[in-house]
Amino acid sequence: MTDNKDPRLTIIIGAYGSGKSEISVNLALDMRRRDPDKGILLADMDIVNPYYRSADAEGILSENNIRLISPMYARSNVDAPVLGGEMYVIFDDDSYKGVFDIGGEDMGAVILGSLSNRLAGFDYRLLMAVNTNRPFTATPEQIAEMSAELSSAAGLKIDGYINNTNLLEMTTPETVMEGEKICFEASKITGIPVVATAMMEDVYQASQASNAEFKAPSVIRLERTINYNY
Repeated sequence: MTDNKDPRLTIIIGAYGSGKSEISVNLALDMRRRDPDKGILLADMDIVNPYYRSADAEGILSENNIRLISPMYARSNVDAPVLGGEMYVIFDDDSYKGVFDIGGEDMGAVILGSLSNRLAGFDYRLLMAVNTNRPFTATPEQIAEMSAELSSAAGLKIDGYINNTNLLEMTTPETVMEGEKICFEASKITGIPVVATAMMEDVYQASQASNAEFKAPSVIRLERTINYNY
């Protein structure tokens, strides 16, 4: 999923329902597995949505000695863009590498843009999670439009797409492959490469049994860390 050659900071953005928080937690866990002696952190920068956020995985992150940083009022009903000084530790302490989970779509991207001075010259990559079964990212054209909006709001270039097409427990390998095709079509429009396809471990195992083939250069095998109860 990741390796020690990856940038010190991976930033995940995406539309509502893209699964960016689940991806962020899993990336941080993978960093810990690959580098047990490194300081790993996960910054939950979702300043809008108090539900389904990476801070909800606090238990598993703590068990794996991953530092969780979240804005004031995280996991409450108060939606306030309050970022404390702890958010900047990765820029000031080179013993850390980690993940920023950026929520709130364009508002979150604006907050990310406020870090542009810190990010200038820093070793990072900005990836967009895409679920083609969600409104506003169902077609290549919509993905391209959302990419442009988020990139413009952040004032930063998106380095790659992560295809995370799913229907929660109803997801099949075919669901994931269809989403991957749409993401590659979006890539033709935007020039943003598809860098990975993500899926839950059970879906991955089903894809292996059915000899499903994915074209993305990397497959992210996810474990459930956030509960989605409707």
